[in-house]
Amino acid sequence: MEQQTPWTAKLTAKIRRESFVLLVAVAIAFIAATAGMNGWGVLGLLAIMLLAIMCSSEPRKQITPAPPVPEVDEPARSLLPEVSATLSALDIPVMVLAGDASVLFQNRAAEKAFGEVVIGAHISARLRSPSILDMVRETIVTNAPNQIEHSERLPSERVYIVRSSPVELGAINGVVGGSGERLFVLSFRDISEVRRIDRMRSDFVANASHELRTPLASLRGFIETIQGPAKSDLKAQERFLGIMFDQTTRMSRLVDDLLSLSRLELKSHIAPDEKVDLVPLLGHVRDALLPLANDVGVDIRLHLPEGRAEVLGDRDELVQVFENLIENACKYGQEGKVVEVFLNNGPGGPVEVTVVDKGPGIPAEHVPRLTERFYRVNIEDSRSKKGTGLGLAIVKHILTRHRARLIVKSEVGKGTSFTVRF
Repeated sequence: MEQQTPWTAKLTAKIRRESFVLLVAVAIAFIAATAGMNGWGVLGLLAIMLLAIMCSSEPRKQITPAPPVPEVDEPARSLLPEVSATLSALDIPVMVLAGDASVLFQNRAAEKAFGEVVIGAHISARLRSPSILDMVRETIVTNAPNQIEHSERLPSERVYIVRSSPVELGAINGVVGGSGERLFVLSFRDISEVRRIDRMRSDFVANASHELRTPLASLRGFIETIQGPAKSDLKAQERFLGIMFDQTTRMSRLVDDLLSLSRLELKSHIAPDEKVDLVPLLGHVRDALLPLANDVGVDIRLHLPEGRAEVLGDRDELVQVFENLIENACKYGQEGKVVEVFLNNGPGGPVEVTVVDKGPGIPAEHVPRLTERFYRVNIEDSRSKKGTGLGLAIVKHILTRHRARLIVKSEVGKGTSFTVRF
């Protein structure tokens, strides 16, 4: 039997598949001929129909629809209702993760601390710490709990003990040996206050011992002198007692500033939520500093807008900020004889308070370090004017709590400006 060529086999298969259509085409041609159509026209019509049939494309294969992708369970269906309700009531941040480290649930404390996470997203979409991600990965692989210490720098410094541990839903349901779905709980225990207290203690000891050494040595020397050579010299005793009183007053101010700084650090992460009008507040600060300004021969001039200038803040702390800035301007810029205070509250812009003096100015290399504890541009000048070296550090901590900025501009020989921008 003669073997068909591939083209002949394909044509034969085509004729078999389209046999019914070919018969219909022949029938149409016969009807046309019977109706009196020209023979050549009938042949042409038949040829066109046959050609169209033979050149038609292969029939499309029926596409079987893909099975539907199973929907991701909602958190309430992924966890037992009582488990999610319990986690929601906790006041510490908690997240529940699946075996691929995707977030199945987070409680309100976690949303407040780290922001809302899209359910089903990988944990790295919110937490970028390599140490946390490595710990979660190790817990998933080993099915054993782990914990690390983690620090957050913004918006304020926070320290957490982060713990990841596996949970068996079968065990929660009371099924012994059941093969429940494996989930993982990621919890964050805030130990910021403990770390701050530890640091506060060590800083207090270091700073206080450094700053108190000189006045204590002076007191001891004067006491020994009064007890010895000046035992019968009333005039010398009176002079020495006056110096001793000044030294003890300085130590008292220093201790008060250190305690104030420590209290501010303890609550630096809590932003105040009360409205404070800066217009009367600045007037109160100016009135309180008038005796000092008169003593050093400085005129304090306020430039205040009409109406109110409200910001979110703690009134007592803001009074402390502007008293410190204006007092420094009076003491260290007294050569200029004028301290000007500008309050700007333009529409659509931030509220700003700028304290400007006409004093000698501050060299550029000192400006970035002004808010460091105990940093002084001129140590002798600062001590002679009863400064503790902590004033601007206190200002910085208060403004950090108020989510405000301190901008310092100074030019030697022309004066200095301190701007508080809310």
